[in-house]
Amino acid sequence: MRILAVSDIPSDKYYKFYQPGRLDEFDLILSCGDLSPEYIEFLVTLSHCPLVYVHGNHDCNNKREPEGCVCADGRLVEVNGLRILGLGGSYRYRDGRYMFTEKQMLRRIRALKAPLKRSRGFDILLTHAPAFGLNDLDTLPHRGFECFNTLLDKYEPPYFIHGHIHRNYGYRIPQKTQRGNTTVINAFDYCIIDIK
Repeated sequence: MRILAVSDIPSDKYYKFYQPGRLDEFDLILSCGDLSPEYIEFLVTLSHCPLVYVHGNHDCNNKREPEGCVCADGRLVEVNGLRILGLGGSYRYRDGRYMFTEKQMLRRIRALKAPLKRSRGFDILLTHAPAFGLNDLDTLPHRGFECFNTLLDKYEPPYFIHGHIHRNYGYRIPQKTQRGNTTVINAFDYCIIDIK
């Protein structure tokens, strides 16, 4: 299965300089937030595959939800045989609809206890923010969530895909890292993931 993960900015390759058929190779598209409904709808329409998304901290500016897509924010969804746990938003650094304190994010995770038990875990943790100490930055707006680390330790999903940390913030920001059995992917702009 080939997945296109996108986040934070519309990718020139898949939008501004799009060529017909460029999205045909993908079986699933994952959006990690801070993208306009128009861009997400463009991707799902021209790819002919499902698109699953979570909200970013700037999505409060969007006037509507994207059509034809699956919102996994605060939910566990199954798409193409993959169990995707979605937790959008960022660490709270000011008031905002998609900004959470550590305690609030932990409450969101606890609310998913029953679905997680029924599904016996998940394959992909799809978030906007990173985990604390794992691809995050020292500034409050770019801090990761400690409770994501607990989630990764408990369920050991094969993939943790996030956005929010723009890779042009610094040359040492990786696109892919490993944390135990979990491949951690920063989907800023776009990233292609092949899953066996």
